[in-house]
Parts: sequence; C-alpha cells; structure tokens
Amino acid sequence: MTPRTKWIMIAVVSVIALGGTVGIGVSAWAEYQQRQNAPSAADTTTDELPAGDRILFRNTASGQGYGHVAAVPLTDTAGARTVLDIVCDRVAASADAISCLRSERGITPNYRARVYDAAGTTERLDWALPGIPSRTRFSPDGSLVATTSFVTGHAYATIGFSTETMIHSTADGESLGSLEDWTLLIDGAPSAPLDRNYWGVTFVDDNTFYATVGMTTTGETHLIIGDIAERTLTALADNVECPSLSPDGTRIAFKRVTSGSGPTVHWTPAIYDIASGAVTVLDAESRSVDDQIAWLDDDTLLYGMPNNTAGDSDVWSLPADGSGTPTVLIEHAWSPAVVPASPGEER
Repeated sequence: MTPRTKWIMIAVVSVIALGGTVGIGVSAWAEYQQRQNAPSAADTTTDELPAGDRILFRNTASGQGYGHVAAVPLTDTAGARTVLDIVCDRVAASADAISCLRSERGITPNYRARVYDAAGTTERLDWALPGIPSRTRFSPDGSLVATTSFVTGHAYATIGFSTETMIHSTADGESLGSLEDWTLLIDGAPSAPLDRNYWGVTFVDDNTFYATVGMTTTGETHLIIGDIAERTLTALADNVECPSLSPDGTRIAFKRVTSGSGPTVHWTPAIYDIASGAVTVLDAESRSVDDQIAWLDDDTLLYGMPNNTAGDSDVWSLPADGSGTPTVLIEHAWSPAVVPASPGEER
C-alpha cells in the first residue's frame, strides 16, 4: 500500500465516522425536539402569574414547558401551573424579582445567572457563572442575591468537588466577591484560606447571612454566619449543609449527613434552633435529601426529590417538628420558592 493510498483510506474512514456521528447527533436532536414539543404531562396555562401567595418552581413535567419557570397558587398547588418563557436549572424568587441560574448548552457549555422582574418578562441583570448552577437565594428585601455553582464536580457527594459562591447587588449587579476571599473564623481564630468551599447562602437581612463551609482536607462541614460589612464568616455548628432560615428567624432547616460518605452519603433533613443550638433530625424522611430546603411557612418544609422518571422530580412537604410523614405537594417540580403576596395584593 502506497502512502498516498493509505492516506486516502484514512480520509474515507474519517468521513464515514464523522457522518455517522453527525447522523446520531441529528437523530438525538430530533428526538429531543419531539419530546419538547409534545403536550405537557402537567396541566398548564400561559396566563399571568397567579395573584396572592404562590410557589415558583422549575417545571419538570415532560413535554412543552419542560425546564421553564412555573407557578401555582398557594391555595391550589395541584391545579394548573402558569408556565413562563424563561428556562432555568435553579430558581429563587422575591416579591419583586426572579433569580434564574441556567446551563446554556453548546459546543462549549455556558453558565449564566439572570435576574428578571417579578413577572419573568424583563431581564434586569446577567452575569457569567464559573460552572454548573447549584443554589440561589434572595435577601428578604430583595436587594441582594446569592449564587453557588460547581467549578468542578457535579454534586456535593462528589469527592474533590469545588464551588464558588458569590453575592451580587440586585440594583446594579455589583459583586461582593467570592466568599473564599473573606476571613473565616473557627473557634475564634482565623482559618488558613486553603481547600475550603462555600455554598447554600440563606439571608437574615442585607448584612447578615448563614451558609455552609466545607473543609476539603478533613471533609468537615460547618454552619457559618456571615457579616457583609466586615467580610467575616464565623463557624457556629458542625455537620450542617445547605441552611435555610425559617420565616420567623428562629430556626435553620438543613441537610445532615447521617450515614455513608462520598458517593454513598445519606442526608436527612434537620432543624437547628438558633437560640439553644439544639438539633432535631427529622427521621420521618427516610430518603436522602440533596436539596436546599425551603420553608412553606413556620411549620412546614419543602424540598425537591427525584421520582422514577429520568429528569423529573416532585416537591415534597414535611412538618418541621418531626411529626407526620412526607407528602407530595407539587408533582413534576423542582427548586421551589415561596413568594408572598405583594403589599396590598389579596392573598
């Protein structure tokens, strides 16, 4: 075989292989489009957002509207959901705005954080994320928004994962910088800024917040309280992940490692009493909950759980006092955010 013949054969094989790859890609895209254009598995509407108290979430019902932000009235969580035009992986909401973290797929993945008005029709802010979206929360007055994304690793159970957590002003998008650059105090002493990750911000007000710090070298996690003015983070308790402050400001819901490690870790919902430091593990939920819990009200928790369909999940409710059993509140939903009625709006 001459060199020329050899190179011709290589070229022919390459073209055939490339054609096969393109064919598979086109077929997969066609199947994806067919699924997206199919009728929704949930009862949907494109009306305006429901008035009064409502829950916003990521719609995971197959068919049209999959991945879009949706909402239901708090008084009818099983009713028709209003589906917005915006597509998000993770959602948070205040009375005045929606925070949307999104993966924009392409030849090179692109990750964005966007802030919309309360109706989800006007984009106010947009900035790049360094990796896969994970968590987002607003401060109570909506003046600040926190985001967490995975720089490496796709889950908190992944060995060697890395995150970046930042806080932005919703007035102009100004960043307060990465929490990794702030001073961390453990047992009253500054901790060396090595191998640590932050995630799961929950705000008290426009200066104070709680979050999780994970120490890569030891595997320990701590509940921390952050002071924005001082740029300090102070450790309060151990084995606390993804904190969520209760509406009355007295308790923190979180997920606690109760067994396993690494990819087999099991998280159980728990409650931290801020005044006493006492922790109540909510054993009524026997499944592993890998979510930042939300509060429906002072007595009830909300969190997402995958169901038996790939890419689908449901939002569950659980009494915060450890009684009762978990109950599905919204089918085909993820990343719930409870939005109270605006002042003067009928509840």
